[in-house]
Amino acid sequence: MATTNSLPARPLPVGHTDATAPAAAAIPKLIPRNGRRSTGRPAATEAPPTTPSLPFPDAKDGKHTLPVKRILSGRDHELFLDSPAYVSIKAWIFTLSDCVKGVKISEIRSSSLSENIRRIDDALDRLQTIQNQHPALDTGSRFGNPAFRDFHRGLVGNLDRLHQEVLSIDDQSAREELSVYLAASFGSEERLDYGSGHELNFAMWLLCLYNLGKIDRGDFPAVVLHTFLRYLQLMRTIQSTYYLEPAGSHGVWGLDDYHFLPFLFGASQLVGHPYITPKAIHNNVILDEEGDDYMYLNQVRWVDSVKTVKGLQWHSPMLDDISGSKGWSKVDDGMRKMFVKEVLGKLPIMQHFLFGSFIPATAEMGKLDPEAQIAQASRMKHVQEQGHEPDYWGDCCGIKVPSTIAAGEEMRKRMGLGATLRPIPFD
Repeated sequence: MATTNSLPARPLPVGHTDATAPAAAAIPKLIPRNGRRSTGRPAATEAPPTTPSLPFPDAKDGKHTLPVKRILSGRDHELFLDSPAYVSIKAWIFTLSDCVKGVKISEIRSSSLSENIRRIDDALDRLQTIQNQHPALDTGSRFGNPAFRDFHRGLVGNLDRLHQEVLSIDDQSAREELSVYLAASFGSEERLDYGSGHELNFAMWLLCLYNLGKIDRGDFPAVVLHTFLRYLQLMRTIQSTYYLEPAGSHGVWGLDDYHFLPFLFGASQLVGHPYITPKAIHNNVILDEEGDDYMYLNQVRWVDSVKTVKGLQWHSPMLDDISGSKGWSKVDDGMRKMFVKEVLGKLPIMQHFLFGSFIPATAEMGKLDPEAQIAQASRMKHVQEQGHEPDYWGDCCGIKVPSTIAAGEEMRKRMGLGATLRPIPFD
């Protein structure tokens, strides 16, 4: 007996009249969502930014100025992106990155450090001592610990003496300029947070020292693999002690709540490595054995150790995605693009950047039109009334984000000293 539940006939596509035409012919071709048909050719890959030439130091005796914010509007940011300061920052960061390609951390031996680097070591030792003098308060909170403000005030109060006695900078105006950058390198006293903008200030402090002749070009590998690494380790202590909140929201790129430069410098280090591939970040044996020699692996190891769940795919999906790259050259190129677009190219980050004599703004930057002046005055009134940090663009009252380091530390306290956190049960 014939069945009675057959499907209705599919409507014929336009232009077909033969009911016996193949069914495949009735399926329309897919059209891209943008309404344009594909040409069949892949899109051109954007070239990574090149390294501009880094000028030799230019003495500025008696011409130093206190660094101030000059990016007060979108127009100011556009002027910055077309300024010599923008080129200078890229030249400094990318030159440092180029200098560590193929260089291990262990190759920078303490016995071979220059007097310049040893003086910076002494400066960081003093800052570590100041931090030790200001223990955190036991608040039980996962948000920023108020004891950080005491540490920050102690730090600021010692910077002039540090630059004079330890770094032998006699020009008071130069010391004042450098002190502003170094103070801004350790997070916000008002917000109790830390992010890539603060990290960038430390790099700019090093650039100022280079321009003062306190760092030589032969010191560059040690600047990255010794000095910057020491700063990174000090910041880990500070973040863990005071539960500093991530500036913004959980990190700009999903790489890390706080840092970016360890991934840029670290990727450059690993370019051309004979056996460590990007996928190696999933191998705990390699992280343990090689993490002390390579900054990228070192930072991945740290990030994974402080998260409340285990597995990069859960807490750092972008790091997980990047691990699928064909090689470290691709990762290196991507990190450079990211630095240009997601750090220098982002107004919410660069609005806080400080311009002085070593990193000067253009004459047109920082000049607001009448409407912008009214808007800024309103924001500054709010800042004064609420006791917040000045924020010339956007909202200074963003949602507070608890420190992930704090979450892990507080959970370990409840579970007992030395306890480890369990991985989530569905991987």
